[in-house]
Amino acid sequence: MPAPSVPAFLYGTAWKEDRTAALAELALRRGFRGIDTANQRRHYVEVGVGEALRAAVAAGIVTRADVFVQTKFTYQRGQDHRLPYDPAAPLSTQVQQSMASSLQHLGTEYVDSYVLHGPASGHGWGEEDAETWAAMIRERDAGHARLLGVSNVSLRHLLQLEAVGAERPAFVQNRCFARQGWDRAIRAFCTERGIGYQGFSLLTANPEVLVHPLIARIAAREKATPAQVVFRFSRAVGMLPLTGTSDPEHMTQDLASVGLALSAEEVRAIESLVG
Repeated sequence: MPAPSVPAFLYGTAWKEDRTAALAELALRRGFRGIDTANQRRHYVEVGVGEALRAAVAAGIVTRADVFVQTKFTYQRGQDHRLPYDPAAPLSTQVQQSMASSLQHLGTEYVDSYVLHGPASGHGWGEEDAETWAAMIRERDAGHARLLGVSNVSLRHLLQLEAVGAERPAFVQNRCFARQGWDRAIRAFCTERGIGYQGFSLLTANPEVLVHPLIARIAAREKATPAQVVFRFSRAVGMLPLTGTSDPEHMTQDLASVGLALSAEEVRAIESLVG
């Protein structure tokens, strides 16, 4: 199965609840071609993404092949009582059941990216992760996913995954804090190994950046919003940004941010603003 085309932006659907379908469809109508979700009812309504995708296809806005669909497998500790698998089953079976549930929710035969929604422990890549990752690889090899990723990881996790000879992920998705250097060490790890880095919570995690005078000056010059400057910066340093905005105008603005002009000096200055 060929690797999918990765868009310049992902639309994130966390915490949308009963607005998920309408907002995801609106995002597709506004021009987004990447949707991020998870089979984790605690924070996502995966079935709503499926409804949006079907509606957009039926309306002739997109074809299934146009849309990069990313979902996640979430361990039980990250779930509430609405589990997409049998908690008593082995992890490999849980992955299989969760994937089958995701494909049913999304109304598709495959997802473009399947992400491990955080390792089992904050201390390192352990046996549970190895079993789960192997099961995810089998799902990929069975044609149910095109690419695999991991999220909410530390550099220790990634180094340990590499040390045991496991297959590298195609993506890492992390919350990205300016005060912690915009996740610089992990981004460097990813760049060196050809791994894509997805920046999550770029706005909500960095309110101090949005009001910084440097960002304000660039925004004024470019006739843009501070959010657009942050998204353009994220692209300049190699991130694939996510936005979860519910505002139609902001959706359009976020997509248009790829056209902003930033000098190399400005990119370096933003990267060193806080971290």
